Amino acid sequence: MNYLSSILFLVILAVGGGFFAKNVKKIIRNIKLGKDVNRFDRSSERWSNMALVALGQKKMFTRPIPAVLHFALYAAFIITQIELLEILVDGIFGTHRFFKPGLGGFYTFLISFIEILSVLALTATVIFLARRNLLKLPRLNKAELLGWPKKDANLILIMEIILVCCIFTMNGTDEVLYNMGKSHFEGQGSFGFTVSQHVGPALFGGMSEGALHILERIGWWGHFMMVMAFLNYLYYSKHLHIILAFPNTYFADLNPLGQFDNLESVTNEVKLMLDPNADPFAAPAPDADAAPSKFGASDVQDLNWVQLLNAYTCTECGRCTSSCPANQTGKKLSPRKIMMDTRDRLVEVGDNIDKNNGVFVPDGKSLLNDYITQEELWACTSCNACVEECPVNISPLSIIMDMRRYLVMEQSAAPQSLNAMMTNIENNSAPWQYNQLDRLNWKDEQ
Repeated sequence: MNYLSSILFLVILAVGGGFFAKNVKKIIRNIKLGKDVNRFDRSSERWSNMALVALGQKKMFTRPIPAVLHFALYAAFIITQIELLEILVDGIFGTHRFFKPGLGGFYTFLISFIEILSVLALTATVIFLARRNLLKLPRLNKAELLGWPKKDANLILIMEIILVCCIFTMNGTDEVLYNMGKSHFEGQGSFGFTVSQHVGPALFGGMSEGALHILERIGWWGHFMMVMAFLNYLYYSKHLHIILAFPNTYFADLNPLGQFDNLESVTNEVKLMLDPNADPFAAPAPDADAAPSKFGASDVQDLNWVQLLNAYTCTECGRCTSSCPANQTGKKLSPRKIMMDTRDRLVEVGDNIDKNNGVFVPDGKSLLNDYITQEELWACTSCNACVEECPVNISPLSIIMDMRRYLVMEQSAAPQSLNAMMTNIENNSAPWQYNQLDRLNWKDEQ
């Protein structure tokens, strides 16, 4: 029986792991569709940033209540992987609580600690469900969250509840079986797990040995199957941030928030114009067959790979949108929607490539206009509030600025007010419509 169980376990593990690897490969492929950008410098600062922001949850604690609840879920997720490791060993080799004999009392402490974290995680999960569906917090009920995003958030919380129930079913029935000296593997005497030693007898104490064995296996297999389901569900969910938060914070822009990058081609042209000794014909002639470079971005392939990584990492928490002054004053802009739209378009482009044997076939759509409107882009005040608020260092502003560049430099589609300002700067060296010699007239009005 153990032999057949191990074979079934290995088959499920191989299939689940295979699908997960396939999806990871697809995500990496999609991210690499972006333009190259160097984010491998200043490694010590990057490691520190990742440790503080991704591992230490530093930016979450600007809002203490959700931060504490999220940390309970986060800690439970991390520490529970120890119990998952034991399940993998037991499943492959047909053992039962493989680490218990070797770890002794420390094993009891470890599982008890996991149970305490699981109770905290269960409490946090119920509160998060209530916040989304009963309290209806404004930032969790914006228009961009209608439909699948809301279902996704609720589904993952329900999966968390099922997982915790499986843990306590497994541990609770095992506790009763050990107390009875009837465990399906050798050993007797109480485990003494902090929660299960009370929950087990209370819920399962009056059941028969056969029923306890069945429930213990349901809890054990349920735990494993939920992990496999969750692992493969990640590709379709905002919860990719569980994995991608670490590389995203490592590769985040370390420059000051107000510092924007310059287009190299434009910078070179300006330097050439300002240098009286430069020979404009000294530069090599451009390749006549090469595709002309595009200023800014109109689709996901025009963004850089870090921006596409940002899109996959977005947690949809809405801190960016709730802090956006444009959104607060009723403008159409939502930084969270910018990231969600970018990810949706990137997935669409990836699916297009999959359907056409690895080649993208133009579909007549683009990120600009089909997903993100010009109204949204020009509503941004470039204040960086969204970047400052993001708990995993995502920058919606960088995408907004690149798409604005495209509108201005490729399509001359800036709003009338901006066109007037730029014309005044060109003609008068000032954003106002009067001669620059008149700018000092105020000194004669004393």
